[in-house]
Amino acid sequence: MRILLIVFILLTSCSIQSKFNKSMPVSDKAADANEGVNRNEVIRFAKKLIGTPYRYAGSNPVTGFDCSGFVNYVFKNFRINLPRSSGEFMDLGAGLKPKDFKVGDVLVFYGFTDKKHIGHVGIICEAAGMKSRFIHSSSGKARGVLISELDSEFYTRRFCKCIDVIN
Repeated sequence: MRILLIVFILLTSCSIQSKFNKSMPVSDKAADANEGVNRNEVIRFAKKLIGTPYRYAGSNPVTGFDCSGFVNYVFKNFRINLPRSSGEFMDLGAGLKPKDFKVGDVLVFYGFTDKKHIGHVGIICEAAGMKSRFIHSSSGKARGVLISELDSEFYTRRFCKCIDVIN
């Protein structure tokens, strides 16, 4: 009888704990998941994917990535959940000043011809304000995961904001 009572108490306490964790606000869960993420490790992981082909709507290193699929895949490896669509990055986080850009921050760009909608995202791999370099999956000539210069005219004119998704 005593053993059954102990088992019941243990099962009940686990159930209560499980219900508590499920009701925890998403922002607290995200903060816990992001704690201890090393920005340089994020970039090391991302750089292993250089050369992966571009694939529209792709989110897999075997078949290829689009820009948001790449960013989502990299951060998911570090238990940081980000939007799967580049357009959803518009409302994610406040924009940083260029002097505050850090390795691992996400760059958000307008579309190629449309300055009203977000069309591209990438991850800063060398922080230097508006002269930063970033890793991304490009649908352009190079078609795939590569590193580009933020200060190139192509990206500077499309730049929307930079957001810190780690802290």
